[in-house]
Amino acid sequence: MDRKTPVSALRAIAHPVRLQMLSLLTGTEMSAAEVARELDLTHANASYHLRVLVDAGELVVAGEQKIRGGIAKRYRHPWQSEARPRTSTTPPTDDDPQLYLRAVGEELLRRFGHRKKDTRSLLTDAEMWVEPDVWAQVMHHVQEASNLVHDRARPPRTPGTVHVNLTASAFEMDDRR
Repeated sequence: MDRKTPVSALRAIAHPVRLQMLSLLTGTEMSAAEVARELDLTHANASYHLRVLVDAGELVVAGEQKIRGGIAKRYRHPWQSEARPRTSTTPPTDDDPQLYLRAVGEELLRRFGHRKKDTRSLLTDAEMWVEPDVWAQVMHHVQEASNLVHDRARPPRTPGTVHVNLTASAFEMDDRR
């Protein structure tokens, strides 16, 4: 991706590595070097992806820290949309949602491959018709679950935590087939 060409925030996050970074930086602030170590990337690769996310308004520079005579920026993901800066003014193209969904699918396959086999997991898929009040309840519960895991996210490998995945996609369908 040419960083000189403005892109929508949706296109900026439509990359499996950037999705991992957003998840990682929800629970803690980290430098590019720390992100690189955690995700097994080169420092240059981590820095590039972090800059793309900052440019799109998906990450913020939360501070700076002196390290070996230099200064390292510390990044975090303000996951609540109202807390994110609006630096990307480029509207999404028609292709951006498909790019994002492909990246999420690829990332979900990676995560599923790392699931604990001896614990309960939930996989569900549904395309059906329900009453509007039932749908409103479902949306409320899915949003509550998302808020809970984001609010309580902790730094990687914090004692007393478990590594989890929550991926949700919920939307009302068009009646036309």
